Amino acid sequence: MGRCAAQVHKVIRIQNIYYMLAYAFQVLREQGYRDVATEEFANTAELYAAILARGVTSQLKRGLGREYVDRTDTLSTLRGKIEVSESVKTRSVLRRQMVCSYDEFSVDTRMNRAIKATMGLLLRSDIDKARKKELKRLLAYFGEVGDVDLATVDWNMRFDRNNQTYRMLMNVCWLVAKGLLQTQADGSSRLMDFLDEQRMSRLYEKFILEYYRREHPELNAEASYIAWALDDGFDDMLPAMHSDVTLSQGCNVLIIDAKYYSHTTQQQFDKRSVHSGNLYQIFTYVKNKEAELARAGMPHEVSGMLLYARTDEDAQPDGVYQMSGNQISVRTLGLNMPFEEIRKQLDRIVTEHFNRKAIAV
Repeated sequence: MGRCAAQVHKVIRIQNIYYMLAYAFQVLREQGYRDVATEEFANTAELYAAILARGVTSQLKRGLGREYVDRTDTLSTLRGKIEVSESVKTRSVLRRQMVCSYDEFSVDTRMNRAIKATMGLLLRSDIDKARKKELKRLLAYFGEVGDVDLATVDWNMRFDRNNQTYRMLMNVCWLVAKGLLQTQADGSSRLMDFLDEQRMSRLYEKFILEYYRREHPELNAEASYIAWALDDGFDDMLPAMHSDVTLSQGCNVLIIDAKYYSHTTQQQFDKRSVHSGNLYQIFTYVKNKEAELARAGMPHEVSGMLLYARTDEDAQPDGVYQMSGNQISVRTLGLNMPFEEIRKQLDRIVTEHFNRKAIAV
């Protein structure tokens, strides 16, 4: 996995990972983070350290999140529920103490522990001294927060009005822990200079969706479910069809499947072609969406696009195909260039698809 992921990452500017995160998590567009966009980073560890330092600083100004945490301690003053059997077993009563279990409104929460552990991990990585000094300063505010092994953290966390500001911080910690952590033969850990394919794939999908939501309000951009066109309505055990990005303007629909792969094509007998599974999937999405609109009696035009993150391979897919009355296109998005060029590539998709259709109508 590491070798393949590295191949893809070679053609992504580290600075563009920040922009992708900024669209995926709008909080990064706020004042406290804007200067990150102007910095140059030697590696991804530097980038994540910069984002996390600003995010933690902002959170400290609001106050570290607290929640009720279960505690069991031997106390001289009774509190909460007395654990009689434990008190007898430990003979604490002879010391005029009792074992009590109680709830404490504490900063020693799962999220704060994950942040503390991630900052500690970044301190052991290849980042400059000034950034390490900043992280050490911030860690001083986590004295009441316990330690946790990042490998054991359950990242399935619930967010509500009280902890919404932690959403982006937890995602950055998750990316560091799952995408960058690598254990060495001697048992030590280091941070790799690339994100693995699975994590980058999810970020790539979310970035494209949020880019179109923000930059093209004239379109309806969503990651929508597509219903199967069933004759009798029986759908037991059929897989859900969930698009990465669906852009629509009236009944003009473009379904985009964003793909972040080590190789943008498959090879068989010295012949390169588009990944067959990807093509079958986008074709299925398009035909079922078309059937849905047809049943509603609406005039419509549904197209599909496979949008691959461009690699450094010589052969890159680029074609427009007419299939059973629908247009299916395959494109690549170059990420190893100034972000303004990436913006132009994404905007061109909208112009070519929706403006062309509007003129045709």
